[in-house]
Amino acid sequence: MQIGHAFAISFYGIINASMNQVLQFIFQIAILILSVIIHEVSHGAVAYALGDSTAKDEGRLTLNPIKHLDLFGSILLPVFTYLMGGFIFGWAKPVPYNPYNLKRPRWLGRISPDALVGAAGPMSNILLAITFGFFIRFGGAYTIFPSAFFQIASFIIFLNLVLAIFNLVPIPPLDGSKVLFAFLPGRAYEVEHFMERYGIILLLIFIFLLSGIIIPIADFLFRIIIGLGV
Repeated sequence: MQIGHAFAISFYGIINASMNQVLQFIFQIAILILSVIIHEVSHGAVAYALGDSTAKDEGRLTLNPIKHLDLFGSILLPVFTYLMGGFIFGWAKPVPYNPYNLKRPRWLGRISPDALVGAAGPMSNILLAITFGFFIRFGGAYTIFPSAFFQIASFIIFLNLVLAIFNLVPIPPLDGSKVLFAFLPGRAYEVEHFMERYGIILLLIFIFLLSGIIIPIADFLFRIIIGLGV
């Protein structure tokens, strides 16, 4: 009887651990999908505010996941990175916009509207991180909020910092390249042309050689946002 009882406890312990892993994965992929959707919708919303209605016309200014899911970036890659024990990662389908329809408000000065659209995605991720950081830092999450909320909020902050940092890398087709090109002088067209032509190769080189610096940077910013210092 004692052996059977011990086996039952062990069995239910395994089931409970498995359920916790499943719930953890569900929460993480749900947060990832929502974060990348907000990222993409922000591009379209800023483009719409600047005069381009492409995203709106195609029904992409919505948080409906069906409109944004990418088979590889939103499903296969997140599942693969999670199962490999790494940090869950992915993306949504890019929201389309026509840069030729963008208007230049006076307050933009000489900055290209395309740069503002490009920066909107990463800035939305940073805003999400700061918002949930506010709840943790000033809301007394340790005492007021359940520990589960604190864990979820921490994941939201860290994930969105990783998304923002990665997308701000100035290599096409990432958003950071649009910001970089907006500040390059006209004579640097050849540099822009080279980076656009070989952007995928440069991005792969970055991922294999330098992507390891993203997590430490995100951790540094995470500690600042939630008030742990550095």
